[in-house]
Amino acid sequence: MHAVEFDLDGLTIRLETGQLATRAHGAVMVRCGLAAALATVVRAPGEPGLDYLPLAVDYRERQAAAGRIPGNYLRRETRQAEHEILISRLIDRSARPLFAGDLTDRVQVTVTLYSDDPSVDRATLALLAAGAALHISPLPFAGPLAGARVTRTENGTLTLARGGDGQYAQDLLLSGTEAGLVMVEGFAALVADAALIETVDHTVSALAPALDAMQHLRAAVGLGAREAQALKRDAAPPAPDAAIAEALRAPTRAARQAALAALPQAAEPGFAARVAQTLRAELHAGRRPGGRRPDQVRPIDAVCGVLPSNHGSAVFTRGDTQALVSATIGSQRDGQDLETLDGHTRRRFLLHYNFPAFSVGEVGPNRGPGRRELGHGELARRALRPALPSRSEYAYPLRVVSDILSADGSSSMATVCGATLALRHAGVPLRADIAGVAMGALRRGSDWLILTDISGDEDHQGDLDFKVTGTADAVSAFQLDNKAGAVPLAVLTEALAAAQVARAHILAEMGPALTAAVEAPSDHAPRTRTVHVPSDRVGALIGTGGKHLQSIQSKTGTRLDVSDDGTVVIQGPDDEALAAAARLVSAVSLELRKGGVYRGEVTQTKDFGAFVRVGPHEALVHKSELVASGSPDPATVVSPGDAVTVRVLGADSRGRLKLSIKAALGADPSEILNDGPEASAP
Repeated sequence: MHAVEFDLDGLTIRLETGQLATRAHGAVMVRCGLAAALATVVRAPGEPGLDYLPLAVDYRERQAAAGRIPGNYLRRETRQAEHEILISRLIDRSARPLFAGDLTDRVQVTVTLYSDDPSVDRATLALLAAGAALHISPLPFAGPLAGARVTRTENGTLTLARGGDGQYAQDLLLSGTEAGLVMVEGFAALVADAALIETVDHTVSALAPALDAMQHLRAAVGLGAREAQALKRDAAPPAPDAAIAEALRAPTRAARQAALAALPQAAEPGFAARVAQTLRAELHAGRRPGGRRPDQVRPIDAVCGVLPSNHGSAVFTRGDTQALVSATIGSQRDGQDLETLDGHTRRRFLLHYNFPAFSVGEVGPNRGPGRRELGHGELARRALRPALPSRSEYAYPLRVVSDILSADGSSSMATVCGATLALRHAGVPLRADIAGVAMGALRRGSDWLILTDISGDEDHQGDLDFKVTGTADAVSAFQLDNKAGAVPLAVLTEALAAAQVARAHILAEMGPALTAAVEAPSDHAPRTRTVHVPSDRVGALIGTGGKHLQSIQSKTGTRLDVSDDGTVVIQGPDDEALAAAARLVSAVSLELRKGGVYRGEVTQTKDFGAFVRVGPHEALVHKSELVASGSPDPATVVSPGDAVTVRVLGADSRGRLKLSIKAALGADPSEILNDGPEASAP
């Protein structure tokens, strides 16, 4: 066995090879504290005629790693959980641009977490294990590759490779080689560009010990230094085809496709490759399809309220990319329960992204979401999270669904814009409006050309795809993928600056629709209100078998969620229903005082008087206390269900309350200490 150790921000990390999974073409166990993850790499011949790398990456966690038995019926690990898929994507996006450009063999990278340490970040272990296994394999790979999670607190403290979830000013996962940054995905609490660049720069530098350790591990197993790998893109593409270049300048995607199809050479073999080469050559010359400037955003259209019965809805269109987005306000029981190695957690904001085949004019099966859909949905969800009101301000679970109706690049960013519109239309009090834009870049020798709002073709032919979300002046999320190996930090800085200008433009274009949504939210969006009762009165509010709670809901047409701490979340069709339910809920905690005047409800009559309920209290009004004089038959004066005003006379020797209608006659309305007849408990 061969092993090396290195320090990463105070954590001792050990890489081992030669003892486990010896038939794999590369295998490394990474250990840190109690955590241990094994990465394996296997290569097999590819199918004849392939022109791409069929790379498969799978990250899995064993529940035994945290001393747990899976909670499903089979009591074994089944399909990948969403967070496992997202970590698999991180590894794939880090490794893919570092393989030789002509490699078409099947490559499988498997990372399994066998032992867990909650204080160590699992994604960091997975990235390090995969990078080390690839580096000691015989594959043509421009390693070593290392990666880590980095968090920054509000006071500026940076921490690498630590586990645990929390609310950080910045939370990034990035990877790099000795040449620089390869991949980054991050989320932030609306921070400035400069703060992000500083964090990325610090982390790339901090990966140096990991990269050095991987070089030593490769030498220990008897492998020499790696040769430089050919890039997947030529820095200087072949000369463009003049006719194809002219067709690419048509103003719309449909017109460009028609112009290309009409060319005589369209039926010749290799035409698609010549179109791709010409497009890249045109981009290198600064000429974009349709004649756009490098910093120009495609035309935008934003409309709210397109789905009449939804809580909130919007259509956001940018160029040929279109997202139909709906927002639904749920009750407390509608949050999503998640089971991870950390235990059970509950998510109150859900965002689901769907990408049907018809959105790109293709025929395809309608199955569940794939890795791409999950990744785009998670990026959009995390992008919007800083704009959501706090739980104390707005305790209701939210679900956003984005259906991509037409796609030509940047559909995840269209989802972010559409979600902001739909949430506003649903009446959600967002802290800020969030927009997103996809930036691109092409390497031209030592220079890079930055492109704003890239289309699908530009994404395919470019060297970099950088998605950025946030307000007009602050970032909430970003994701960098590239095809050109390491990316200079200066390119990231320039792309962030251009993205800020683009976001300001997009938000301005969205402005009229946002204003209309705030001023006239959907009539179908439920109104919400939160009230509190003492925790010791929760049982009284719910009642035996839930009857009291059900009675309030049926009487007011609302839905109530009650927490053990006395927080009551009310949803209803209008403000009047909310107010009525709130009065009934608050009545449960009403304390009566001697001499006080209250509104109540007659519950029953007897020969000797009438019983009246005031809040949670029910007491007798003796027939001598019903009217100004005399003692009439109570049934001739009041009936069950009548609203009456009573004064508390005190209590008898047995502690039973004594009420009087007579003593409350002539009381000023300002004396009444509860809100009205609805405040009586049912």
